[in-house]
Amino acid sequence: MSVLPVPSILDDIKEKGVRKAVYETLDRTTERVTAGMNLQDIREALRGDKPSRRPNPRLTPHADGFWLHMRPSYYHTAVTGLYPTFRLGWLSTFFFAFEIITGLFLMIFYTPSPDVAYNDMKNILGNVPLGQLMRDLHRLGAEGMVTVVALHMLRTFVTGSYKKPRQFTWFTGVVLLLVTLFLSFSGYLLPWDQLAFWAVTIGTSMAEAAPPQVVGTNVNLLLRGAPDIGAGGLLRFYLLHVFALPLITTIFLGVHYYKVVLHGHSLPPREEEVGKDTAKRVPMDRRTYYIPDIMSNELAWIGMCGFILVLLCLWFFHAPLENHADPQVTPLHTTAPWYFLWLQGMLKLGDKVIMGVVLPTVIFGFLFVLPYVDLTPSRRYAHRRIALSLGMLTCLALVILTYMGTPYYGVSTAANDEVAQELIPMEGVGEIRAIPFDELQANLTATESSNVIWSVEVDAWKNSTTPVDLDANVLARDPNAIVIREDNLDQLEELYKENYPELWKAIEEYHHLLFDEFSDSLPNAVGYISISLTQSNLVRFYILMTWDVPQVDDEGEIVMNDDDEPKLLLNEEGNPIRAISGKQVYIHEESEWHAH
Repeated sequence: MSVLPVPSILDDIKEKGVRKAVYETLDRTTERVTAGMNLQDIREALRGDKPSRRPNPRLTPHADGFWLHMRPSYYHTAVTGLYPTFRLGWLSTFFFAFEIITGLFLMIFYTPSPDVAYNDMKNILGNVPLGQLMRDLHRLGAEGMVTVVALHMLRTFVTGSYKKPRQFTWFTGVVLLLVTLFLSFSGYLLPWDQLAFWAVTIGTSMAEAAPPQVVGTNVNLLLRGAPDIGAGGLLRFYLLHVFALPLITTIFLGVHYYKVVLHGHSLPPREEEVGKDTAKRVPMDRRTYYIPDIMSNELAWIGMCGFILVLLCLWFFHAPLENHADPQVTPLHTTAPWYFLWLQGMLKLGDKVIMGVVLPTVIFGFLFVLPYVDLTPSRRYAHRRIALSLGMLTCLALVILTYMGTPYYGVSTAANDEVAQELIPMEGVGEIRAIPFDELQANLTATESSNVIWSVEVDAWKNSTTPVDLDANVLARDPNAIVIREDNLDQLEELYKENYPELWKAIEEYHHLLFDEFSDSLPNAVGYISISLTQSNLVRFYILMTWDVPQVDDEGEIVMNDDDEPKLLLNEEGNPIRAISGKQVYIHEESEWHAH
């Protein structure tokens, strides 16, 4: 007789034998863990057999268990295919869980302090096993989560699934969309590089426009922790990213799922009579049970999505890490994160308060109340032509505003600076940095120190009070410099394309920028490339360009002549004024920019 309050497994073994006792113990344990399904039930589910016990044990995990109580025990067969949900709601939850897992890994090696955050990021990328992969997965998952949540909301609108009785489900979905945007935005600052610092600086400056001024100023201070982003701002964004916003997401995700279980998944519009919601009244012959069909399907989706994300990060996607954050240096063409470009585009259209605060508030406010003001009963597409047309126009407007938020719209920059930025961007790789070191070393133009062109010399030529033949000066200094003219691209192709493909790509892009994209702004341009070896493992790549200065009107537009060519600015002797500009970059033998 056992002295334990329950019979021990040893007593069972004595009474029933080892095999039967162990099997029954495993059977009872499995039934407790799964909240109602024993080994036989699981075997039947995996084999696709009908349950042999009644009541159906596959429903008890939903009724008595914790993990499945927010999942419907069965679905209407009409919603189990790709249409109408496209799995977007499930994918949103998948990405949220995926971000938590990868984020916990990164948290171990990260400290939210301006003094060490950037070095922690470099440590993650260079020293932590699988650190770069985890960061790439986390960043790609964040981009995917924003995209999928937005598409899920669009799908819900298109199929009319926000209508009665699912108004509050839509309401919580709008909350989750906003929280998702701010989750991604709050994580944007944490690498503490130039890209993150200035993107968040621009984003938080929008809050400063909130009326009245005292409110906007204090909201901005609350976010940044100071007039400018520093240690306080980084800590605030870190706490928002890892605690406050995930907590809010979890709460509203629970409410959202509860409402989905309560009302059921809305059927395709053609499956329902107008004004009737039959999602909860599913005939027995149209039911697809969560266990095993939906669960096995979701497990397959988890494996497939995880595999695709890893594959993308291994071969195609790498989360950028730019230079250390520097409040004193603003990179050219700094923008907000891509999902806020539409808001940045609106700011270019008018008043900062109206376009940056009032109008976005009205837009999201309308999204919140949409189900309560749209009282039309039908969800069918043919009956909702006006609503769907307005939705399409809204999407088109968002695309246009997103483009307007990019540097390609409404931003005036000198053409020579644009050329230099394209080839050697302040942040990012660009065509020049992508050239392998061995190609550069094999094409040195300035082999002697006397041939090296220094930027101070170029500045002296530029600022000279007497006329200077800029092109002659460049070639006198470095006679072997690669010269790029409008009519010599074929010759350059013969010299470089076959043996030095990456250098050739840079030359080709340089030619395109000078003589195609910016030909009006840089008339009669000539490009030069001077390559010198500064150290045995360090190459200096210097691009120079000369051009005739065109005339511009009061609005900054280039004045064209009768032949549709730029009018040139002339000096006192009646000769065109020649200008020169350049930019240099140092490329180390072990930099491996070409790999990115």
